[in-house]
Amino acid sequence: MLSIQTNIKRKIELLGMAIVNEAHLKDSDFAVIFGRDIPTIKRDMQELRSEGIDIHSQKKTGIVLGSRVDARTLKSLIAQYTGICSAGAGMDKATTLLVKKHRETALHVIVTLQRCIEGTIVALIDYEKEAGEIERAREIWPLALFSSEGYWRVLAVNEGRIKQYHLIKMVSVTSTGRRFRRIAQEDIDAMFRHSFRSWVGTETHQIKIRLERTWAERLKPQQLMESQVINENPDGSVIFEATVNSLDEVAAWVVAHGKGVIVLEPPELKRKVMALARGALTNYTV
Repeated sequence: MLSIQTNIKRKIELLGMAIVNEAHLKDSDFAVIFGRDIPTIKRDMQELRSEGIDIHSQKKTGIVLGSRVDARTLKSLIAQYTGICSAGAGMDKATTLLVKKHRETALHVIVTLQRCIEGTIVALIDYEKEAGEIERAREIWPLALFSSEGYWRVLAVNEGRIKQYHLIKMVSVTSTGRRFRRIAQEDIDAMFRHSFRSWVGTETHQIKIRLERTWAERLKPQQLMESQVINENPDGSVIFEATVNSLDEVAAWVVAHGKGVIVLEPPELKRKVMALARGALTNYTV
């Protein structure tokens, strides 16, 4: 089974790298990259062609695609690849949005980032911070791919700080070939442990929230996060307690749910909720 998964992973990576093959890499180059012989790479291309993907080798331009890959195939390949790499579940919505925005480049982005993660290799990204505003050649140390709230993201180090980036906003991704210092997997796991919705970080805050009966009935079947504790009250309400890494994120969640979701602790979270609610009210006049 491991050999089958290794072969599938290599074929998908070959395709992902060939989609944007600016270095004009040939089958001999890919043989070196993957530590295989040239006949294996040629066999990978033949298997991809049998699946309807028009990939072939040219003397001057190296391995290229002769035609576009359809969206359904791209989504299937991304789901297979991320599943094999244990990079997070291939969320249908996240993958659909990524393919819709980037088409074939979506696979190239995921493959390039995953290979940088596995090789602890520094990546350069062109990133769309705002609509039409693109930051060129931002240097990141990719640590983990994951999907959250309908979007694919990458956890990465940039200028000494842990950040997360939306893959849908990446205009391009390239590997520099330079290595960075590996971060222990347990430290990466710890960053996700206290993530309430999507923010990944190293802060920790203890929160306590009361949810009235209606919200309690909706919340009880859910596992919002690893550290949660839910205690039921006689009146049907519940007290939700957890350790989170972002009070801003929890405050936005509380305001979004509205009446019946009441912050008990900490006081700072109460202040953030009130500030958000007052800000929202300024959009309306009676």
